[in-house]
Amino acid sequence: MVHLNIHIRGRVQGVYYRASACRRAEELGLTGFVRNQADGSVYAEAEGTEEAVEAFVEWCRQGPPLAQVQEVRAERGELQAFRGFEIRR
Repeated sequence: MVHLNIHIRGRVQGVYYRASACRRAEELGLTGFVRNQADGSVYAEAEGTEEAVEAFVEWCRQGPPLAQVQEVRAERGELQAFRGFEIRR
């Protein structure tokens, strides 16, 4: 199991990024959360297999159709044993 902290910058709020990210994470069998940040970015924490987490990061680089992602930073973190994947406010 791998835990990643993911920071996404660009036009990523108001474009269904969180809902789309949650759906993609669930498809990949990941646990964690995604939330908007006050600075206009999106932050996510995801846990799962190395392959699934990397696939999620790759999805984050594109995002949903209306998003314009400029930067994605992902760094390893400590496992949190999340239950499911959720949108946080």
